[in-house]
Amino acid sequence: MSTLKKQVKISGVGIHSGAPVNLVVKPSKERGIFFKRVDMPGTDLIAAMYDNVGETKMRNTTVGQMDGAHVQTIEHLMAALFMVGIDSAIIEIDGPETPILDGSAAQFIDAFRAAGVGKGKMKRIVVKRTVIAHAREMLRELPMFVRFKLWVFNTVAGRKSNGFVKLSPNDGKSLDVKATLVYPEKIIGNQSYSYSFDGTDKSVDDFVENIARARTFGKYSEWEYLKKRGMGRGANESNVIALNDAGDGTLNKTIWPDEFVRHKIIDAIGDMFTSGAFVCGGLESYKGSHALNNLVLKKLFSNPENYDIVEE
Repeated sequence: MSTLKKQVKISGVGIHSGAPVNLVVKPSKERGIFFKRVDMPGTDLIAAMYDNVGETKMRNTTVGQMDGAHVQTIEHLMAALFMVGIDSAIIEIDGPETPILDGSAAQFIDAFRAAGVGKGKMKRIVVKRTVIAHAREMLRELPMFVRFKLWVFNTVAGRKSNGFVKLSPNDGKSLDVKATLVYPEKIIGNQSYSYSFDGTDKSVDDFVENIARARTFGKYSEWEYLKKRGMGRGANESNVIALNDAGDGTLNKTIWPDEFVRHKIIDAIGDMFTSGAFVCGGLESYKGSHALNNLVLKKLFSNPENYDIVEE
C-alpha cells in the first residue's frame, strides 16, 4: 500500500451547492480511502467503495448515506489518488461535496505530487471473466412514469438508451480504457479515446499530459435549469465546458476538440478506483455513466470466479 508523505489541504466550492468546502487528505496506515465529515461530529468514516455508493443520478458519484453522512462528486479526486498511487488515506471534509476546482483531476494531482507519495504498490484486481452493464438494465428498475419521462426526453433530444460499460480480461497488468461518446450535439458528435495505465511513470505522464486537464461539460440551458433547482451553483466557465443551446459550439474555449470524451476517461478511472484496488482488465465505455461504472463493478464482484486478487 502507499500513502502521502504529508497531509494536503485543498479548498474550493462544490459544483452543485456552490458552497465553500475544505478537505485535508491525511496519510494513513490502513489500506483504503475513507472520508470523514468533520462538520458532522460522531459520524462514521465513509468508505470510498463501490458497495457504498449511494447516488449517481446527479451525473456524479456519491458515497455514504444520502439521508446522513455522505460525500458527493468524488470521481475526480479518486482518479487523482489512483494516478499518483495513493490507496491509503483519510480525507477530512467539512461539507457534503468535494471541491470542483477547475472541473478536472489536474489540480488534485499537482497537490499530491507536491506533497510526495510513498513507494508502495497497490493491490490488483485481475479481471478473469467478462462482465457488462447495460443502460437498459437500469431503466427496467425505474418506475414506469420515470421511464416514460426519460423516453420522451431522449426522443426529443435524439438520444438512445443503448449505452454500456464492459470489463474484460487482458494481460492482467494494465487497465486499458476505451471511452466513446455519441451525442446529437454537433460540437461533440461521435468521439472515442483510448488510454492504458500500467503503473509506469510513462503511463502516468500520458494521463497528466493528455487527460488530467479535461473538464466536465454540459449545456448552458441545462446549467441554468439546475441552478434554479439548487444544483450546479458552483459551476462557472472556468470549471465546466458550456455547450451553447444549438449544440454546435461552446461558450468557453476547449483545450482539445475531444475534451469531452477525455473527461469521461477521468470519470471512468475514478469510479474504477472505488474497487479499492488497481483493476487490471479492458474497460470499454460506450455512452457510459457513473451509474453504469458502479453497476459493472457490482457485477464483477458478484462472483469470485470473475476476478483474482493479487497482493504485492
